[in-house]
Amino acid sequence: QVQLVESGGGLVQPGGSLRLSCAASGTILGINSMAWYRQAPGEQRELVALITNGGSTHYAASVEGRCTISRDNAKNTVYLHMNSLKPEDTAVYYCHAAVHPYGSKNYAAYWGQGTQVTVSS
Repeated sequence: QVQLVESGGGLVQPGGSLRLSCAASGTILGINSMAWYRQAPGEQRELVALITNGGSTHYAASVEGRCTISRDNAKNTVYLHMNSLKPEDTAVYYCHAAVHPYGSKNYAAYWGQGTQVTVSS
């Protein structure tokens, strides 16, 4: 079975920084794109950042300039480093990955269970 496990969430003061990690585990033949989404209470889930297998990145306008997504293919891990955090960044952050698992002929979408990020003084 493939699973994505997020870590690094928590409470941070406005203006602070935080790094989220998401590690994919299981018998994995390959991982294509990886991304971070977030969902605040009463809001729709939105894409925060995405990184392709080739390293191309995309950021939501709300975080562009304050956020960096990166990946370590050797560890099957994607990171989200956020700087200058604002209260409006408070949300549950979800990891997403297109994974080619053992026993499947195709890539499939997988989600982590989410990690809470709270930006407050």
